[in-house]
Amino acid sequence: MKIGMFTANFLDRDLESVFKMMSQKGYEMAEIPAFYGSSHLDIEDILKPGNAKKFRDLAKKYGITISALSNHPEGQLVLGPHTRDTDVLYEGTPSEKIKFGMERMKLTAKAAAALEVPVVCGFIGCEHFFRWFPWPNPKGWDEMGKAFAERWGEILDVFKKEGVKFAHEPHPNEYVYNIETAIRSIELVNGHPAWGFNFDPANIIMQGIDPVIFVQELGERIYHVHAKDGEIVEHNVKRSGLQPTGKWDRIDRGFRFRIPGWGSVPWKRVITELVLVGYDYVLSYEHEDVIMSREDGFEKTFEFLEPLIIKKRYEGRGDKLFE
Repeated sequence: MKIGMFTANFLDRDLESVFKMMSQKGYEMAEIPAFYGSSHLDIEDILKPGNAKKFRDLAKKYGITISALSNHPEGQLVLGPHTRDTDVLYEGTPSEKIKFGMERMKLTAKAAAALEVPVVCGFIGCEHFFRWFPWPNPKGWDEMGKAFAERWGEILDVFKKEGVKFAHEPHPNEYVYNIETAIRSIELVNGHPAWGFNFDPANIIMQGIDPVIFVQELGERIYHVHAKDGEIVEHNVKRSGLQPTGKWDRIDRGFRFRIPGWGSVPWKRVITELVLVGYDYVLSYEHEDVIMSREDGFEKTFEFLEPLIIKKRYEGRGDKLFE
């Protein structure tokens, strides 16, 4: 496993300076934001002759491998919501938002292929953020399955053609958000080979789920991992619950996103389980910690994760008596 970083952490800096900073610290892989307006990558421009090679050469100059392209905002538009909640992502009618989202995700797959990047991370959307709740329509989640299979099936076919996998990030505001919906989603797309998950343990523990069980159940479909932590603030949970409204830094919040090692994710158990299911790719640091600066997170995340990286599996004692 290698330690990487989602460069969106430093979108206000040019990509070369971010690569240089990563290389000097010891980061080996980079997840690149590919959504519209990203200052680090324009997926339309990268498809122009020669541009993909220039991008690859820049990363290679600093010893950085691109672990994934990331396009969460435009993936969200595929299933919604298509109300004013997503106007900040793309302003238009529901049909216009769907069309834009689907076209951009297909384009992201092509950009990834041009860059020789095997994975695109993102969201898939959800027509209503409360779809997980069975009222007033207890069949609402199941009924959404048709739109999910049709729209994302079409997108996934492009991914397959391009030789790229899509890694959805299960999250409470998504159609696929927990273990059972992740398992069901595989069935809904008939086991499509391009469909899998970007495992973010912070999003999982925010729902009271043990992230180790998620890895056990879905290990073969985990294509990418976010190194992000979440702090369950026990005394505040009893007052406000795990998912209260309000600012992320409010002192009485029951849950906060943190950098690895500063939250409630059991990292040794998670990394052990990832090794056991055969995952050997990247732990990509994503900064959403409102308590400390990005620079603090950049330094502390690497220093926390580096000693936990398992370089290779147990080879035995070399004694036939105990083989």
